[in-house]
Amino acid sequence: MCLSQGIRRRWVHGMKNGTGCTVSQSRTKTIRLALSICVGLLVLLVGGSLGFWGLKKRKFIKLKQKFFERNGGLLLGSVKNAKTFTAEDLKKATNNYHPTRVIGQGRFGVVYKGILQNNQIVAIKKSKFCDQSQVAEFINEISLLTTIIHKNIVRLLGFCLETEVPLLVYEYISNDTLFDQIHVQNSLLSWEKRMKIALETANGLAYLHFKTEVPILHRDIKSSNVLLDNNFTAKIADFGASRLKPIDETHLTTLVQGTLGYLDPEYFHTSQLTDRSDVYSFGVVAELITGRKSVSSENPECERNLAKLFVTAVNEEGIDKILDD
Repeated sequence: MCLSQGIRRRWVHGMKNGTGCTVSQSRTKTIRLALSICVGLLVLLVGGSLGFWGLKKRKFIKLKQKFFERNGGLLLGSVKNAKTFTAEDLKKATNNYHPTRVIGQGRFGVVYKGILQNNQIVAIKKSKFCDQSQVAEFINEISLLTTIIHKNIVRLLGFCLETEVPLLVYEYISNDTLFDQIHVQNSLLSWEKRMKIALETANGLAYLHFKTEVPILHRDIKSSNVLLDNNFTAKIADFGASRLKPIDETHLTTLVQGTLGYLDPEYFHTSQLTDRSDVYSFGVVAELITGRKSVSSENPECERNLAKLFVTAVNEEGIDKILDD
């Protein structure tokens, strides 16, 4: 009891002398100072983060603008029949270009299956490289395809210019290529289906040569550039190598481009491109009725080139010997 009363008297005495008040004020000042420092550091941290992300965003916008201009955005600004997609649109559509979305690939590019936000399925063509010559081909392909509306020619839906390599968005054709149907899947195409494919491919070529405002020479007709839908409707694809032929000109003189086995020998030797060059390449019809590849190192030397073999068989009246069973 005496000890308790002594502590109480000292506490009361301290309060009277102001000692307790001084301690309380000192603690308050310390807390306020600590809070001020914390708030200041927080403001600096948030401000620094916002500034960093703002700078990063500006750099990203500038980079997209750089890609847009380099990929021909200024030249393609007047295109009316195609939609412009953002890089983010196509990234989401392909699940960040996941390998399981690849539906086709070649020497120069990869084609992905994409699903847009409205659940529309599309095919997205992405170039593997980025050099000025391929950008020129890309611009050429867009310029040509936006003028073409035909049931036997693959339809261009839009494009994206914001990425390092430009992207093309096409209608999705679900049944692979003619090459796949003949050589890879071992599917038994009936005679009726083969005739239908041949006629529709010819219709597409005739449209390009005679029905467009300026004749279009495809320059790379082959079985892997003929797509088939679920009804086996043929659609000509891949216009990267195509050229416009002035109406008053009989031919174009160009660097030779095409695929061995389909390449017109006259064009190969003279560099003079005509609509007949496409017609020669239309020899994919020989693939349809023989089931053989245009060039095959697996066959004996005299049978490696299908075009030569086919002509020889016709001249010697032995065509029945090379027909697909």
